[in-house]
Amino acid sequence: MNTTYETNPLIERLPKHLKQFIKPQDYDEYTPINQAVWRYVMRKNVDYLGKVAHSSYLDGLRQTGIDIESIPNMYGMNRILKEIGWAAVAVDGFIPPNAFMEFQAYNVLVIASDIRQLEHIEYTPAPDIIHEGAGHAPIIANPEYAEYLRRFGEIGCKAISSAHDYEMYEAIRLLSILKEAEDTPQAEIEAAEKHVDELQNNLGELSEMAQIRNLHWWTVEYGLIGTVDNPKIYGAGLLSSIGESAWCMTDNVKKLPYDISAANQSFDITKPQPQLYVTPDFAHLNSVLEEFANKMALRTGGLSGIQKLIKSKALGTIELSTGIQISGVLTNVIEDEGKPVYVQTTGKTALSYREKELVGHGTNYHAEGFGSPIGKLKGINLAIEDMSPRDLRAYDIYEGEQVTLEFEGDITVSGEIITGSRNLRGEIILISFKNCTVKHKDTVLFQPEWGTYDMAVGKKVIAAFSGPADVNSFDMISHVPSSKTIKQRKSPEREELEALYKNVRNIREGKHAEITLKEAFAAVSANHPNDWLLSVEIAELAEKEHNSDLTDKVLNHLEKVKMSRPEVAHLIANGLDLIFDKTTA
Repeated sequence: MNTTYETNPLIERLPKHLKQFIKPQDYDEYTPINQAVWRYVMRKNVDYLGKVAHSSYLDGLRQTGIDIESIPNMYGMNRILKEIGWAAVAVDGFIPPNAFMEFQAYNVLVIASDIRQLEHIEYTPAPDIIHEGAGHAPIIANPEYAEYLRRFGEIGCKAISSAHDYEMYEAIRLLSILKEAEDTPQAEIEAAEKHVDELQNNLGELSEMAQIRNLHWWTVEYGLIGTVDNPKIYGAGLLSSIGESAWCMTDNVKKLPYDISAANQSFDITKPQPQLYVTPDFAHLNSVLEEFANKMALRTGGLSGIQKLIKSKALGTIELSTGIQISGVLTNVIEDEGKPVYVQTTGKTALSYREKELVGHGTNYHAEGFGSPIGKLKGINLAIEDMSPRDLRAYDIYEGEQVTLEFEGDITVSGEIITGSRNLRGEIILISFKNCTVKHKDTVLFQPEWGTYDMAVGKKVIAAFSGPADVNSFDMISHVPSSKTIKQRKSPEREELEALYKNVRNIREGKHAEITLKEAFAAVSANHPNDWLLSVEIAELAEKEHNSDLTDKVLNHLEKVKMSRPEVAHLIANGLDLIFDKTTA
């Protein structure tokens, strides 16, 4: 099978650091049981969600090419999604939140291509193709919601994380994998749950990423729309969970009007949610997002933005008022009267303007770090960036001049000016010196023997955000997850059951079948007495063929399964209700 993903131009636009997460969807790996799980969930969902989901859901299923009968093929999805300006890629389970959101910013839907086990048919803590494909994809056919998703990704991927956030991501990823895997020892699950609980109970001050992940959870994943008294479902987590989509509509789940306070409401991914938020319409989602973005360092900058980046210990960017952008790991800031007066990065750093690296100022040149004063010159109201050529000449800020610049906050820069670089507005954004000494009071920050000193120009920091300004400045092909999804084990018993599922599917599709429906039922009831889904499928076909004798035998068998496995009794009943409701309607 062709496993390339070059089926949508949007995917080709993705930067390399996002492409590293993409894996081929090997459609042949889906087993007949996987297909039966998809069909059961989708038939039940469409029947139920047609009544309680936002009107975009059923329309979206048709528009995005998602078939009820079979697990969607990503390549077919991409051809159809292209028409509404989106694409889809397959990934392995959870990926880091920044990357997940950045995919959205490129109008690319991330789909975990694995599918839940039959044992977890109602809900799985691990992302799977039911959740992503049948949950997220249909709603993006609504243009207003699709723009919210794109905008959310654009803003969310700039949110500054903390070291705690990444530890939480790794812990939740591992727990979801262990819970979804077959026969994981209970002790392992309990240890993973304990670790997640400890992290959740010691959140401390929520980072921007933690807060925006909360907003994402309470909207994109678990959002309701309409009124508190009469809400409809649009969140993918609810649309893909046949258990929780019904549970959320009861009085057991508290409904709250959606507002920015949801940013501080954390969630537990492994349990049903005790409360949900209701937005009056999709436009309101964008209003809350903008309200939150206005509080992010992305828009506020300043000392607090720099401090957030230093605390994150990760690659980030600050942008000065001239538009020059400094990307690297921020390690120090000198402040004076609540304002930053000097910033310092450690290690590879790049300088950019309007998200494009400045020629000659990449990570090879600034391999050891970068430091620069910020602010105005002491005793001069006119900032360097606002000076006219005459002003600059008056203050000796001119090529070939030996100059000492005294900044507010006791930062001095003394050296011979080599040259300056200007932005498109004509403002100086960078001044280079030779034989330069930079001091904060008596502390030397840069000395002549270190080479050329490049000084960024800007009276204030207007933005601080996660990641580099120019994605091409840094090698970010580095993602190595600490855990990998665990595939289902094969056994002779399992293979025999899969063959029976395949045989029944062939009968339904009018293809060649090795054995009859009656023989398939005899085999599954005798050799796999705990399996229930195949018997439900056989009952559907027997009823359709008006084979009352076989139908009665299957129903009697399913009653025994209900008695021996009460935990699946409601699933059997739901499946049968769907069959007999349709035949008696």
